[in-house]
Amino acid sequence: MIRRASVEDLAAIVAVRTSVKENHLSVAEMVARGITSERIIGEMNSEKLGGWVAESEGEIVAFVMADRDDAQIFALFTLAGFERRGYGARLLDQALAWLKSHGHTEAWLSTGRDTRAQSFYQRRGWHLSSDDPNDASDILLSKPL
Repeated sequence: MIRRASVEDLAAIVAVRTSVKENHLSVAEMVARGITSERIIGEMNSEKLGGWVAESEGEIVAFVMADRDDAQIFALFTLAGFERRGYGARLLDQALAWLKSHGHTEAWLSTGRDTRAQSFYQRRGWHLSSDDPNDASDILLSKPL
């Protein structure tokens, strides 16, 4: 089941985010990048961040967050063992539709170079825009909406 994320889901979202092997960040590493619970809650409450979760048997197994202001896919992660079930694709479609409904004509994201994530996005029509100026190991991808 795909549904809109709420601030009450944040602990489960963080658990999914910190469980991944590829592009792993610990809570401390997220905080060092300015990604704090307080920031996420504030941006969700103001609707700057739109979020959706995928549930399996009542457990959150994947999530996506998109930034309404700059059309960025801020995060898309799936719990280990739940990959390749279509959760990521359906969540991404939700986020892109939401960005489009807010008047955006293109979305963008940052992801690791030569990763499964890069392949996932490129299979869905995303194109390389440039190297990420904030992280030499990452690239920027974009997609028309």
